[in-house]
Amino acid sequence: MVAVLAGGALVTAACGGGGDTPAEGDAGPDSPPPSTAASSPAQPAQQPFTIAFGGDVHFEGQLRARLTANPRTAMGPIGNYLRRADIAMVNLETAITTGGTQAPGKQFAFRAPATAFTAMRGAGVDVVSMANNHGMDFMESGLRDSLAAIKRTKFPVVGIGRNADEAYKPWITEVKGNKVAILGATQVLDDHLIPAWTATDTKGGLASAKVVPRMIQAVKDAREQADTVIVHLHWGAELQPCPLPRQQELAQQLVDAGADAVVGGHAHIPLGGGYLDGKYIHYGLGNFVFYSANGQTANSGVLVLRMQGRKVLASVWKPARLSGGLPLLLTGTAAQTELRRWNGLRRCTGLSATP
Repeated sequence: MVAVLAGGALVTAACGGGGDTPAEGDAGPDSPPPSTAASSPAQPAQQPFTIAFGGDVHFEGQLRARLTANPRTAMGPIGNYLRRADIAMVNLETAITTGGTQAPGKQFAFRAPATAFTAMRGAGVDVVSMANNHGMDFMESGLRDSLAAIKRTKFPVVGIGRNADEAYKPWITEVKGNKVAILGATQVLDDHLIPAWTATDTKGGLASAKVVPRMIQAVKDAREQADTVIVHLHWGAELQPCPLPRQQELAQQLVDAGADAVVGGHAHIPLGGGYLDGKYIHYGLGNFVFYSANGQTANSGVLVLRMQGRKVLASVWKPARLSGGLPLLLTGTAAQTELRRWNGLRRCTGLSATP
């Protein structure tokens, strides 16, 4: 168990696993046992830790039936892999409500009961972002329900809040001597919903990466509090395999402000990832637990970063394929083929394969 700061309150949450990196050959040594001396214990030395990222998650269609039947197993066997990382994170692309009024002009609107957080815990997920273009699909009443569920379940959520301070506040945890801060924000919002969905000083909503100065300040503030700063973004264009110029511009601004890794998605397909000024950028994690995935939108994966303080020591993309809405890790020739294809996506990102 670790003590974490979420939404301004100190709560207790379980880390996602035993600390072994999911990448073969990348495992770092475990932290030494604490001193038994009578004097005050020294601050733990920083050791490498791993953080695993999956893409977009909701519980529509056949996935709702899985959530109803047994929330703890609703995300399927991928939890066996996520639990091996020290921290695991996904994008929760749904409002947490069973009521509310659907947002006007939305072709697709997603919602799920609070047992979605039970499913997260059951799969080894430690923190989610709800800053995305479905986080307030059921408007203000859905937002109130979502925030109430977060408070009641004490599940760590970033990118949403009763006001801007809460929405832009990082989740902070300590793992293997590293104080880690994770922020969430969205660069994707329907134009007609931007005023209603964006958190302000006086109104609840989502953290918007469109408000670049506020986003930059949030990263700078996190930099002062933590050894490692990670930004999770909802960004990009649907089905476009290359990052947009606004993504690349924001990535550079966030790195300059102090982010050590910037990851996210929205395109419903995986995009490339790599290094920018020694920091790690991933432009598209793809679908992860998603009812409508087929064809290219069923391509998925898990990104695993091995980090220590500000250093990104290693990065691994573990390819997966969605079946029945659930990610199944590829093996053998299929995994090698998909990994080669994914590595080829880096060509249009301006990122490098190594630090």
